[in-house]
Amino acid sequence: MGSRFKHAALVGKYQAPGSGPVLADIAQFLVAQGLDVSLDRDTANIAGLADYPALSLDEIGAQCDLAVVVGGDGTMLSVARAMAPYALPLVGINAGRLGFITDISIGDFREALGPMISGDYEEEHRTMLQGSVWRDEQSIYETIAVNDVVVSRGATAGMVELRIDIDGQFVANLRADGLIVASPTGSTAYALSAGGPILHPSIAGWVMVPIAPHALSNRPIVLPDAGEVAVEIVSGRNASVNFDHQGLASLLHGDRITMRRSDDRVRFLHPRGWSYYATLRKKLHWNEGVVN
Repeated sequence: MGSRFKHAALVGKYQAPGSGPVLADIAQFLVAQGLDVSLDRDTANIAGLADYPALSLDEIGAQCDLAVVVGGDGTMLSVARAMAPYALPLVGINAGRLGFITDISIGDFREALGPMISGDYEEEHRTMLQGSVWRDEQSIYETIAVNDVVVSRGATAGMVELRIDIDGQFVANLRADGLIVASPTGSTAYALSAGGPILHPSIAGWVMVPIAPHALSNRPIVLPDAGEVAVEIVSGRNASVNFDHQGLASLLHGDRITMRRSDDRVRFLHPRGWSYYATLRKKLHWNEGVVN
């Protein structure tokens, strides 16, 4: 059992009209459980909830001891990146589609949140990727990614050629539509659709997946997360890199993208009895055809 929470932040799906009543229900429930409740500033503006203090994400990290995120995995990713430096625990209520990391359905939030607020929950910590873009030996862009770093060709260009080094050792020259380097969390996202394996969140590794490679021998590979992966743009027009959909376009030949494990980790809380395997079974329909 963990300690009881005292001050919860409520963060909703951005640009989601009509979310006000759902967020109001959740906020009222949290208040009834004895918590102080604040809203993310953008959420408060969109939902029209003026009865609660509105905080920036940095203020939430500094002042709250729990964040309840209502939306899809995309919403959770943006909040997770912001809250990781504060080690603020996150609870996800799924108002999107798949919901691999927002695993509580809206219809079940009362039953799930009640015990969790009192300290009865499952907790897991997940690693993130620290990414940098280097040009002429200078860092021109730095950020973190919970899911993946994707280097890809331009929208109207042919293949991109990439040089891949791991811990300073040359690994491969890859001609493809692009390359994905994903965390275990991101292994069920773009990397999975590109043919990569699923990594359990407890595995200390990354998965590196070519996107539509020219040579069929270029296959996905699982790497330890203790080192550095470097990807250099060798050729190809209008190549870009995305860190959880945060993009930097028009990379130049010779630009290098480096990735290593972030010093910060994401804290996810789940209802007691939560199972990663049950999540896979439900979201990927692995139990189809099973007769109970």
